[in-house]
Amino acid sequence: MLLRPPYIRSGDTVIILAPARKVTVEEMTPAVRLFESWGLKVRLGKTIGLSDHQYGGTDAERLDDFQRAVSDPDIRAIICARGGYGTVRIADDIDWTGLLRHPKWIAGFSDITYLHVHLNQTLGVQTLHSSVPTLFPKNTPEAIDSIRRHLFGEELIYELTPHPLNRNGEAKGVLIGGNLSILYSITGTRSGFNTDGKILFIEDIDEKLYHIDRMMINLKRSGKLQGLAGLIIGGLTDMSDNAVPFGKTAEEIIMEHVDGFDYPVCFNFPAGHIADNRAVVLGKVTKMSVGDTVTVR
Repeated sequence: MLLRPPYIRSGDTVIILAPARKVTVEEMTPAVRLFESWGLKVRLGKTIGLSDHQYGGTDAERLDDFQRAVSDPDIRAIICARGGYGTVRIADDIDWTGLLRHPKWIAGFSDITYLHVHLNQTLGVQTLHSSVPTLFPKNTPEAIDSIRRHLFGEELIYELTPHPLNRNGEAKGVLIGGNLSILYSITGTRSGFNTDGKILFIEDIDEKLYHIDRMMINLKRSGKLQGLAGLIIGGLTDMSDNAVPFGKTAEEIIMEHVDGFDYPVCFNFPAGHIADNRAVVLGKVTKMSVGDTVTVR
């Protein structure tokens, strides 16, 4: 099991900052009020309100803001304000020494997958795959409450309705993954990840169907699909086709590329670019049972 940061408690301090796309101070107001209602102290990073084209400040500004939060022992969780694009531009320059001395939760999803993979795979630290403050007003109450429950250490068991393409079975392994496009982009780099014996979670948004096919072939050819203990697929949101139809749905494409393996596969897990974006702990030993009912814990 990977190192689990301490669960937070009432009175602890969390910080919201922007390692990728820019956000306004006003956009953070609902999240600040939410965290304060949980009894937490909330800081806004210096990048909140900064703008450098599409980014929340220059690379140097975003790196400095993130580094200060990582190194501050009083901060118990770093909440990434949103995804978008840009985290990879600063990821290699972050000094994680402070986090290893004083472990804290890193929370977010989508572009934040870069941080999840690095912390899970390279540093051996658990992280929280969860919605981000810009999306809190659109999230379901269950999605919001799942963030609180995970951060405060309450057990969560997800029970799902089976999907027709599910493959039945049971699995136990460390949960890893995140956004499929990000995983695809770092395969073969020094941020590469090992999937042997792991449960892989993937989700994505706004991709052409042939892009999904290309990315799944990449994972298969690079050996990322062969040794899995299990596969969980979250939201596959706003997929699009070409003028000449690809001929398969995103779900069918994924199933085609894992057809030769025998591990359980779960579709429609409530996480990703969807309103009901439930939080999951990446780097945690997870159990999945897929059958007439589906349970992930």
